[in-house]
Amino acid sequence: MSEVSGNRIRVLDEATINKIAAGEVVERPASVVKELLDNSIDAHATEIRVEVKGAGTELITVTDNGKGMSREDSTLAFTKHATSKIGHIDDLEKVLTLGFRGEALSSIAAVAKVYLTTREKDNISGTKVVVSGGAIENVLEVGAAPGTTIAVESLFYNTPARKKYLKSMRTELAHITDVVTRHAFGHPEISFTLISDGKVLVRSPTSGEIFDSIVYLLGSESAKKLIPVEFESDIVKINGYISKPELSRSGTDQQYFFINGRGVASKSISNAVRLGYYNLIPKGRFPVAVLDLELDLTEVDVNVHPAKRYVRMSHEREVCDAVTLAVENALKVEQLVPEISLPEKKLAQTVLVEQVEENREEVPE
Repeated sequence: MSEVSGNRIRVLDEATINKIAAGEVVERPASVVKELLDNSIDAHATEIRVEVKGAGTELITVTDNGKGMSREDSTLAFTKHATSKIGHIDDLEKVLTLGFRGEALSSIAAVAKVYLTTREKDNISGTKVVVSGGAIENVLEVGAAPGTTIAVESLFYNTPARKKYLKSMRTELAHITDVVTRHAFGHPEISFTLISDGKVLVRSPTSGEIFDSIVYLLGSESAKKLIPVEFESDIVKINGYISKPELSRSGTDQQYFFINGRGVASKSISNAVRLGYYNLIPKGRFPVAVLDLELDLTEVDVNVHPAKRYVRMSHEREVCDAVTLAVENALKVEQLVPEISLPEKKLAQTVLVEQVEENREEVPE
């Protein structure tokens, strides 16, 4: 006879539910930076400053000059699925904001100690909210500059197993740098600064032009080897820059793709770009690319991943074909002979030889 036992299925408590759910959104310090940057951009900030200590495990501070929040909104923001971005399920079909799920702040607060200071421009004073382990500990009236500052301390302090699986500080900092860089490319109208342990790693002043951002973020030498891409079909409009074949990398780390201004990870778009080069670059090498794709909002589903890294396109094959054609067209019209820079000494010798040749031609036979 089988042994009869008591009920084995139980409803988890709220704290455990929040910690599990947070894992879908907050994978590493860079995840926190991404979500906070999304919120700052949605708040119409023109200046965003990110400071981290210990590659983000000790402290992440994001400060913006955006709209700020009222006292009521600043406390409600930590409630799961509370958002100002959408109000109805139909809004998901045409969402323009980077954040919309109402999960970011609640998920971050579930696995860290969070201090939010915010002030709306028209208010005399601001609000400071202290949250630890998902619970609001204090709400204070404080003096503050217009905008919002969120400090995230001791990430994963209450989930040590998750913290144990983080990579080295160098790797985690590289992920944070990549997140800030991608946001800066996607929003050249905003000034971004990243500081790690007192050292400036990224600084992208407001310009409004993506090429200016490329100069600041990738360097002038790389910028000189990029060519513009402009293409439009019935379903997609493509703008941006790709590298000449002479500039390639061993990986796709310098490929930045945006759909309607939203930074996305897309292997299919990356493959489409590579296909456009055909045999112009060696096998195993990848071009640099910064491309923005503009699609009908109803043709893109942005609600397929909690961290919003991936999107689903209704006509992905046609979009990727357009990307390949756009790359092919850009390469056709560009002079692809690589520039050869000679040292000054070598250049002087070349000029001297040319002068000798000219003199020889002038001597009568």
